Amino acid sequence: MPISIKSDKEIELMQESGKILAKVLEELESYVRPGISTLEIDRKCYEIIESYGCIPSFLNYNGFPASLCISVNDEVVHGIPDKNHILKDGDIVGLDCGVIYKGYHTDAARTIPVGEITKEAKKLIEVTKQSFFEGIKFAKEGRHLHDISEVIQRYVESHGFSVVRDLVGHGIGKNLHEEPQVPNFKQKNRGPRLQAGMTLAIEPMVNAGRYDVYWMDNDWTVVTEDGSLSAHYENTILITKDEPKILTIS
Repeated sequence: MPISIKSDKEIELMQESGKILAKVLEELESYVRPGISTLEIDRKCYEIIESYGCIPSFLNYNGFPASLCISVNDEVVHGIPDKNHILKDGDIVGLDCGVIYKGYHTDAARTIPVGEITKEAKKLIEVTKQSFFEGIKFAKEGRHLHDISEVIQRYVESHGFSVVRDLVGHGIGKNLHEEPQVPNFKQKNRGPRLQAGMTLAIEPMVNAGRYDVYWMDNDWTVVTEDGSLSAHYENTILITKDEPKILTIS
């Protein structure tokens, strides 16, 4: 399928969707604390999304049973909320969320500390987040998509961490996942040329140890093979004639 170029009206709707998603994630961050179950966080997420008149992108998507992916410590992505999974001091937790506003999706993720965390965990979260911002310096009309990918990998590895290879970012709009795929690591070619009106979900997934991962028996949750910590940071962005616009930061 071709990469969709959004119209001005579609961009307006995605901007509104992104503003709402940013607020949802901000509210959830303040809700996370030691002693709370991941299922309670998911229920809160559903309430907040519904209060804005939106629909959770993830709920029942290909059978996913929740509104929010909650990935703790060595879980890379797609952690399923569970009443028996209680957060504890020192955990790091990835909150990955999507909303649908008037038919248009946005997608974003944050990894946040639970109480006091180790220096290595803090560094992992910071490097993962900053790798996104290093990458989008190249998210400009006329550049190539895989320029972003290469810069993310280089930044992450310069800090002694590794970028997951088995999962990538994606285009987004009327559908949660659209063309193109957006790797976070160097490719053999430079990829498609970026054009104003493209909307992309760019999402570095970074491991403290090796980049190898595997899928758990639930067929959703991805974990690090070596048991090391993993962090995830994501925003939906719009390619413009000038600098990219981040739609999912308030």
